[in-house]
Amino acid sequence: MTDVIIIGAGAAGCMAAIQAARLGKSVLIFEKNDFIGRKLRITGKGRCNVTNNSPVQEHMANIPVNPRFLYSSFSNFDAYDTMNFFEELGVPLKTERGNRVFPVSDKAEDIVNALNRELKKLKVKIINKRVTGLITDNNICKGVKAGGEEYFSNSVLIACGGKSYPNTGSTGDGYSLAESAGHTVTELKPSLVPLVSTDKYCSELMGLSLRNVTLKLYDGEKLIYSELGEMLFTHFGVSGPLVLSASSHIRQMEKNRYKILIDLKPALSHEQLDSRIQRDFAENLNRDFANGIRKLLPAKLVPVIVKLSEISPQQKINGITKEQRISFGELIKAFPVRISGFRPIEEAIITSGGVSVKEIDPKTMQSKLLENLYFAGEVIDVDAYTGGFNLQIAFSTAYTAALNL
Repeated sequence: MTDVIIIGAGAAGCMAAIQAARLGKSVLIFEKNDFIGRKLRITGKGRCNVTNNSPVQEHMANIPVNPRFLYSSFSNFDAYDTMNFFEELGVPLKTERGNRVFPVSDKAEDIVNALNRELKKLKVKIINKRVTGLITDNNICKGVKAGGEEYFSNSVLIACGGKSYPNTGSTGDGYSLAESAGHTVTELKPSLVPLVSTDKYCSELMGLSLRNVTLKLYDGEKLIYSELGEMLFTHFGVSGPLVLSASSHIRQMEKNRYKILIDLKPALSHEQLDSRIQRDFAENLNRDFANGIRKLLPAKLVPVIVKLSEISPQQKINGITKEQRISFGELIKAFPVRISGFRPIEEAIITSGGVSVKEIDPKTMQSKLLENLYFAGEVIDVDAYTGGFNLQIAFSTAYTAALNL
């Protein structure tokens, strides 16, 4: 018999275990992987964006799904608490563009190792087994079943993540365990995920990375996201940081509903760009259109944008009309990509959807349906945009659960 059983040794599970153990509880973690923090090790391209160095209001503004549910958790443990926590564990941190916080070393491994050291120091026991069921009696959770055995405890915390990156162990176990306890699991969708396009020129541009461009996402005619940064064309459509962020703004994927417009020259106004095009044209008056714009754009993009411009590649530049030139400039400022779908949830950074927040007490993270059962992290129906906000949700909900386990 132990005080606390935690299912999952990811961000939420480790934080909850440490905080509960610091409060004097005996803690047992079940982790089906051979080591802790497997998903943490690959977050932020292996650098681990642990949080966002900003006040609670900024975090709330970056959580499109059920932000109010998190008020109590953020009051208990905010981004500044997270930064202090890791620095006290011996991991120096730095703040980068967009207030993203990383280890100074740029190594996610340092975050995981720090958590591991603290778990060992606090004598938290880890069993590498998959939990297959909950032990319940009279609407009270009394333990878990794992490896054909029963393990009893005073409280159980489900913190085993979502369905994204299943090779890290996030295979949706938490959802089935929650459902077995009578909980509602809302529709699961990929978020922070590459996007699919039916535009054939995306595959022609495969491998082309664009930096310092502005991506605008439209729902019909309504602009719903705009950001400067990097993106990438792929065989299926588009990916990269801007695209992943944009994907989390798509709530209901429908055919022909969403489109992306890419400003390839965001530093130039339409007038400034037109002046630049005129200068390039003046230097190449007797050349073909396709050859006269090579200084303006990446080589791989030239044949595609020429085709979209509907100006003949062989058209001599001295024969291009003012209307054609202005239209060409507008295309550079708004290169279109039609969005037809998400890539599979297995390729998503996080899962949108999860255990309904209506069935969890936001002040304690305890189930409203089953006494002594708690939830933390991605398994709950809350998710945020990129920038460290999702990991902060994991840490804050875990800390809150730990206070009540």
